[in-house]
Amino acid sequence: MFNAISSQASKLINLTKKTEHISKTRIITITSGKGGVGKSTFTANISYLLSKRGFKIAVIDADIGLANMQVLFDIKPKLTLFDYVEGRNTISEVISNTRFDNISLIAGKSGYRYANLKNSLVLTRIVDDLKSLNIYDFVLIDTGAGLNEYVQEFLSISNNVLAVTTTDPSALTDVYALMKMLSIKKEKLLLCFNHTKNYQIGDTITNSLVNLAKNNRLNKNFMVKYLGNVSTSANISTTSRLRKLFAHEFASDDITLELQKLIDSLLINIK
Repeated sequence: MFNAISSQASKLINLTKKTEHISKTRIITITSGKGGVGKSTFTANISYLLSKRGFKIAVIDADIGLANMQVLFDIKPKLTLFDYVEGRNTISEVISNTRFDNISLIAGKSGYRYANLKNSLVLTRIVDDLKSLNIYDFVLIDTGAGLNEYVQEFLSISNNVLAVTTTDPSALTDVYALMKMLSIKKEKLLLCFNHTKNYQIGDTITNSLVNLAKNNRLNKNFMVKYLGNVSTSANISTTSRLRKLFAHEFASDDITLELQKLIDSLLINIK
């Protein structure tokens, strides 16, 4: 399935080279494999920190059927990604402003039916249209959990795939499955560890995953780049429940500083 989607994505990319050439916008697909690792909270907070550095950000809530990004940004969008996908509205009409300067949201829609999306690449048209606008520095795509065909679609069109994981064994199993899939067509995977108390733990596990890939003869040219860790904090879940962003409310907290270091590494390693 990923090969078929990737092949179609390549054709789409070839058809839109002119647009891609003139656009300053870079795409970062943020995924996890396993649900419950804090991916959406992570995405919302790094979008805020990137915006504070002067970058203009668009966030796409691509978690089909379970929209939560609008909750984190505490807005009630009138239109969603699927109003665009189904042809009722233009790209500009489905972009919602947030209360943060330089951050826009293309909201998801809870309860959306998978059966409505049967054609591959129907979702990712929005990425090309956002690039055509040429007003955003970064588009962050917050995918759903797992590796279903819609997640794979967003993975296939992005050169910058960032996986958020934890030290939970099932989460690491999912990350390795993601590595195996991406290694067929991609050059690298960016990796960060959430709810992990220090940088070294994530670094050690990343090296173990790389060694496992070598032993199983995955593509030897495929790279896994460890970006950093984010520690556990009760304040993160508290601010999320209050519909606030941790990095905004606790700008000097150690965890916000960890996120800043992670962003430093992210900016060095993306295309």
